[in-house]
Amino acid sequence: MQLYSFCFSSTSYRVRIALSLKGLEYNYNGVNLRAGEQRSESYIKLNPGKGVPVLVTDEGEEITQSMAILNYLEDSFAQPALLPLDALAKARVLELCNIIACDIHPVNNLKVLAYIQGELGASDQQKDQWYRHWIAEGMQAVEAHLNKHGFGSFCFGESPTLADVCLIPQVTNAVRFNCDMSAYPKAMEIYERCIALPEFQRAAAANQPDMIN
Repeated sequence: MQLYSFCFSSTSYRVRIALSLKGLEYNYNGVNLRAGEQRSESYIKLNPGKGVPVLVTDEGEEITQSMAILNYLEDSFAQPALLPLDALAKARVLELCNIIACDIHPVNNLKVLAYIQGELGASDQQKDQWYRHWIAEGMQAVEAHLNKHGFGSFCFGESPTLADVCLIPQVTNAVRFNCDMSAYPKAMEIYERCIALPEFQRAAAANQPDMIN
């Protein structure tokens, strides 16, 4: 498999974690979003959405969008399972995934922040205020969901699920942007536990071939 990824992309990080947890080998292709490599003609042919990640399967099929890739990996490589079989338990995991993937990330990704500054003229302070506002809105929902439905050492049980796969990259970015995370003790407890695991460490930005300062 081939993975097109940017080291600091939280959506790419999700996929890297899942690949690591499932013990899958892949070739890494760095796409520097800061340098605009996602807007090159060759890359747009690969992904008209001009984003990362993209997974190219062993059969040569190209899959874009992290949640679609995670679903493909779960269906194609069943063990270790990252989704429970029980319908309600599965829904609880996907609820948390979608708080992050649908509510937090879309308004805080790199192209949105660039538009706010470049086209709307926001200052660095205003951009950071925007970012922290939506982190707070989303993380309040995450923390409430974990307190109401979460259990065990991870988000939902004694082993990571897709909820942890989505949570850790989002918290990592929030910490990198100096967001105050003290109001989310349950999420931060899970975050600290996960980033100590070798599977999560292998997937971290610092350990990717395209790591930049």
